[in-house]
Amino acid sequence: MTAAAPAALPWRFAAIVYDLFPLVGIWFACGTLGVALNGARAPEPGSLGAALLFLLLLGATYAYLVLSWRRGGQTLGMRAWRLRLLDSAGQPPGWAALNLRFALAALSWATFGLGFLWSLLHPERRTWHDLGSGTVLVRLPKPGS
Repeated sequence: MTAAAPAALPWRFAAIVYDLFPLVGIWFACGTLGVALNGARAPEPGSLGAALLFLLLLGATYAYLVLSWRRGGQTLGMRAWRLRLLDSAGQPPGWAALNLRFALAALSWATFGLGFLWSLLHPERRTWHDLGSGTVLVRLPKPGS
Protein backbone atom coordinates (compact mmCIF):
# COMPACT_ATOMS: atom_id res chain seq x y z
CA MET A 1 0.00 0.00 0.00
CA THR A 2 1.36 3.43 -0.93
CA ALA A 3 1.33 6.32 1.53
CA ALA A 4 -1.03 9.27 1.33
CA ALA A 5 0.30 12.18 -0.70
CA PRO A 6 -0.39 15.90 -0.26
CA ALA A 7 -3.57 16.82 -2.14
CA ALA A 8 -3.07 18.76 -5.36
CA LEU A 9 -5.18 21.84 -6.09
CA PRO A 10 -7.44 20.17 -8.71
CA TRP A 11 -8.47 17.49 -6.16
CA ARG A 12 -9.22 20.21 -3.60
CA PHE A 13 -11.44 22.05 -6.08
CA ALA A 14 -13.19 18.82 -7.12
CA ALA A 15 -14.10 18.24 -3.46
CA ILE A 16 -15.26 21.84 -3.08
CA VAL A 17 -17.57 21.54 -6.10
CA TYR A 18 -18.97 18.26 -4.74
CA ASP A 19 -19.50 19.84 -1.32
CA LEU A 20 -21.53 22.65 -2.86
CA PHE A 21 -24.41 20.21 -3.40
CA PRO A 22 -25.11 19.49 0.29
CA LEU A 23 -24.23 23.08 1.22
CA VAL A 24 -26.75 24.54 -1.23
CA GLY A 25 -29.42 22.32 0.32
CA ILE A 26 -28.43 23.51 3.79
CA TRP A 27 -28.45 27.14 2.61
CA PHE A 28 -31.93 26.72 1.10
CA ALA A 29 -33.20 25.33 4.40
CA CYS A 30 -31.64 28.26 6.28
CA GLY A 31 -33.08 30.75 3.78
CA THR A 32 -36.52 29.20 4.13
CA LEU A 33 -36.26 29.48 7.91
CA GLY A 34 -35.09 33.10 7.63
CA VAL A 35 -37.98 34.03 5.36
CA ALA A 36 -40.50 32.21 7.57
CA LEU A 37 -39.25 34.01 10.68
CA ASN A 38 -39.54 37.33 8.82
CA GLY A 39 -43.25 37.00 8.12
CA ALA A 40 -42.84 35.18 4.78
CA ARG A 41 -40.77 38.04 3.33
CA ALA A 42 -37.10 38.16 2.44
CA PRO A 43 -35.17 40.40 4.84
CA GLU A 44 -34.41 43.89 3.51
CA PRO A 45 -30.76 44.31 2.48
CA GLY A 46 -28.80 46.01 5.25
CA SER A 47 -31.41 45.16 7.89
CA LEU A 48 -30.91 43.29 11.14
CA GLY A 49 -32.84 40.39 9.59
CA ALA A 50 -30.39 40.24 6.67
CA ALA A 51 -27.43 40.29 9.06
CA LEU A 52 -28.97 37.50 11.15
CA LEU A 53 -29.64 35.44 8.03
CA PHE A 54 -26.02 35.90 6.95
CA LEU A 55 -24.85 34.71 10.37
CA LEU A 56 -27.18 31.71 10.13
CA LEU A 57 -25.74 30.80 6.71
CA LEU A 58 -22.18 31.24 7.97
CA GLY A 59 -22.92 29.14 11.05
CA ALA A 60 -24.49 26.38 8.97
CA THR A 61 -21.46 26.35 6.64
CA TYR A 62 -19.16 26.22 9.66
CA ALA A 63 -21.16 23.34 11.16
CA TYR A 64 -21.10 21.31 7.95
CA LEU A 65 -17.38 21.72 7.37
CA VAL A 66 -15.95 21.67 10.89
CA LEU A 67 -18.15 18.85 12.17
CA SER A 68 -17.33 16.78 9.06
CA TRP A 69 -13.61 17.40 9.53
CA ARG A 70 -13.87 16.53 13.22
CA ARG A 71 -15.94 13.35 12.80
CA GLY A 72 -13.77 11.62 10.23
CA GLY A 73 -11.45 14.15 8.66
CA GLN A 74 -13.64 14.33 5.55
CA THR A 75 -16.63 16.13 4.09
CA LEU A 76 -18.79 14.32 1.52
CA GLY A 77 -16.74 15.84 -1.30
CA MET A 78 -13.48 14.85 0.35
CA ARG A 79 -14.73 11.25 0.67
CA ALA A 80 -15.60 11.14 -3.03
CA TRP A 81 -12.05 12.13 -4.00
CA ARG A 82 -10.25 10.24 -1.19
CA LEU A 83 -9.04 13.37 0.62
CA ARG A 84 -8.52 13.47 4.38
CA LEU A 85 -7.63 16.27 6.77
CA LEU A 86 -4.91 15.53 9.32
CA ASP A 87 -2.76 17.52 11.71
CA SER A 88 0.98 17.80 11.11
CA ALA A 89 1.54 14.61 13.16
CA GLY A 90 -0.86 12.62 10.97
CA GLN A 91 -3.67 12.59 13.57
CA PRO A 92 -7.18 14.06 13.46
CA PRO A 93 -6.98 17.83 14.08
CA GLY A 94 -8.32 19.33 17.30
CA TRP A 95 -11.06 21.93 17.64
CA ALA A 96 -8.67 24.89 17.80
CA ALA A 97 -6.95 23.88 14.56
CA LEU A 98 -10.30 23.28 12.84
CA ASN A 99 -11.69 26.65 13.93
CA LEU A 100 -8.55 28.40 12.71
CA ARG A 101 -8.64 26.43 9.45
CA PHE A 102 -12.24 27.54 8.81
CA ALA A 103 -11.37 31.20 9.44
CA LEU A 104 -8.25 31.08 7.28
CA ALA A 105 -10.11 29.26 4.48
CA ALA A 106 -12.60 32.14 4.48
CA LEU A 107 -9.65 34.52 4.17
CA SER A 108 -8.26 32.40 1.32
CA TRP A 109 -11.57 32.84 -0.53
CA ALA A 110 -11.83 36.54 0.39
CA THR A 111 -8.49 37.18 -1.32
CA PHE A 112 -9.86 35.80 -4.61
CA GLY A 113 -8.42 32.35 -3.96
CA LEU A 114 -4.83 33.43 -3.30
CA GLY A 115 -4.69 31.19 -0.23
CA PHE A 116 -5.55 28.20 -2.41
CA LEU A 117 -3.20 29.21 -5.22
CA TRP A 118 -0.40 29.28 -2.65
CA SER A 119 -0.43 25.47 -2.85
CA LEU A 120 0.96 25.72 -6.38
CA LEU A 121 4.10 27.35 -4.97
CA HIS A 122 4.47 25.38 -1.74
CA PRO A 123 6.65 22.24 -1.96
CA GLU A 124 4.13 20.21 0.08
CA ARG A 125 1.09 21.67 -1.78
CA ARG A 126 -0.17 23.38 1.38
CA THR A 127 -2.59 26.31 1.36
CA TRP A 128 -2.70 29.28 3.73
CA HIS A 129 -5.30 27.53 5.85
CA ASP A 130 -3.20 24.35 5.97
CA LEU A 131 -0.12 26.27 7.07
CA GLY A 132 -1.86 28.57 9.52
CA SER A 133 -3.81 25.82 11.25
CA GLY A 134 -1.06 23.21 11.25
CA THR A 135 -3.16 20.84 9.14
CA VAL A 136 -2.49 18.97 5.94
CA LEU A 137 -4.90 17.69 3.31
CA VAL A 138 -3.79 14.37 1.85
CA ARG A 139 -5.05 12.19 -0.98
CA LEU A 140 -5.44 8.62 0.14
CA PRO A 141 -4.37 5.75 -2.09
CA LYS A 142 -7.00 3.66 -3.87
CA PRO A 143 -8.18 0.72 -1.78
CA GLY A 144 -6.09 -2.34 -2.52
CA SER A 145 -3.15 -0.47 -4.01
